[in-house]
Amino acid sequence: MPHVVTQACCGDASCVFACPVNCIHPTPDEPDFATAEMLYVDPSTCVDCGACVSACPVGAIVPDHRLPAGQERFVDLNARHYAAAEAPSTSDAASMAARFPVDHVLRLPLAPAAPPSALRAGTSVDVGIVGSGPSAMYAADELLRHPQVSVTIYERLDRPFGLARFGVAPDHLSTRSVMRLFDEIARDARLRILLNTEIGRDITLDEVRRRHDAVIWAGGAPTDRPIEIPGTGLGGVASATSFVGWYNDHPDFADLDVDLSTDRAVVIGNGNVALDVARILVTDPGELVATTIAPRALEVLRRSEIEEVVVVGRRGPADAAFTLPELVGLADSGVPITVDEADLAPVLHPDSESPGAPGVLDDTSRAKNAVLQEIAARRTPSGRRIRLAFWESPAEFTGTGRVSSVTLRRNRIGDGPTGIEETGQHRDLPAGLVLTAVGYRGVAVPGLPFDAATGTVPHRTGRVVDGDAPVRGVYVTGWIKRGPSGFIGTNKSDSAETVAALLEDLSGR
Repeated sequence: MPHVVTQACCGDASCVFACPVNCIHPTPDEPDFATAEMLYVDPSTCVDCGACVSACPVGAIVPDHRLPAGQERFVDLNARHYAAAEAPSTSDAASMAARFPVDHVLRLPLAPAAPPSALRAGTSVDVGIVGSGPSAMYAADELLRHPQVSVTIYERLDRPFGLARFGVAPDHLSTRSVMRLFDEIARDARLRILLNTEIGRDITLDEVRRRHDAVIWAGGAPTDRPIEIPGTGLGGVASATSFVGWYNDHPDFADLDVDLSTDRAVVIGNGNVALDVARILVTDPGELVATTIAPRALEVLRRSEIEEVVVVGRRGPADAAFTLPELVGLADSGVPITVDEADLAPVLHPDSESPGAPGVLDDTSRAKNAVLQEIAARRTPSGRRIRLAFWESPAEFTGTGRVSSVTLRRNRIGDGPTGIEETGQHRDLPAGLVLTAVGYRGVAVPGLPFDAATGTVPHRTGRVVDGDAPVRGVYVTGWIKRGPSGFIGTNKSDSAETVAALLEDLSGR
């Protein structure tokens, strides 16, 4: 029986390096790795050896005959990924075409996994890393593969691992289990983690640079992208990031005022974080007891009066920010969810005739649309529920002291830089809680160059640059390097690139 990658996939590609038959793709060397929403096992070449199971840090790979309830759909998702790139045999053509309709049948060459870079023998290297989130821990892991390297991590908070601890939903226990890998990395005798140590408060960046042969800034993107419309200062309007931090016991959000004495909440944005907060708001608190949720948050949720959470996206389903695995996990979890079928009607730009043009669905978008159509066909759930709304943007939050309504503008596909335009229609949606989830943003690092347009530190393959000049001995990895994109595991290949550049510079090659 072949193995199957499931929703918990973090995309760190450990399974790729472990697989002896190169059946897990995309690999870090393939062009679609950076944009892939998960990795996939090719059922036609998998030899069922189980090497990937041992390598996966989040337990996302299982034999197809042992899939947990609610994850059966991932058998088809794995197979479909390869059916879209490979012509089936003559005997199987009819059945495969019926199960996996595709537009092209040519399989591209499969890229091999690249070996780790080497460090010249006899070299002693001391590296400082600022931050202890996934990008920092993967960078430390890459560095510690070389016995000549020692690492010191500087962490502002009293607990390490950043978004792996404070950003992953408490009921996504498999995804959170990546911290076991980070714990293992942290046990290395050549690694020190200095908690409660903030750069600029307890030690300057210049001092850190003097202490070490090289410094990697892995500070992430710690702020939210703002929504600049009237009413954002009203009570009851908060960022989804702060809400996530609150229920994950992040010390920065311990005192967040969360009032759930309203029958409707609205989440602006429809990425994975938006689905997470919506799911937590409608889940029976009794089911959260066995998770890692903060006790004080659980007590507030027990008193919640929320009956509906509306998740609002400004574009259509084809451009929804949530990933296919996240949508499948939600659809098959038993959480009450509904969507207006009118939002799912094909809406194509009149000039769209080629893949990639507005309104033209790629294979992943088709799969998302199929799941959404299935949800729309279900009976509208009673009691607490999530409603997915598309083609709407917030125009204003209104209320007296506290938000009581959200004005939503109707959109459609159009010309212009955003690819959408207003229809002139709007509606007022009563709501006593609004959570904005439109993305993260990096902040300027004192002493380093900063690109305000992208919210990142300028670099070349991880080497920090100021204009055309390199900033000697300073490197970046993670969201402050590439922007807030990808998943926990995406940081593994990102950090590997940065570490390779660092070691190359220090070894004099």
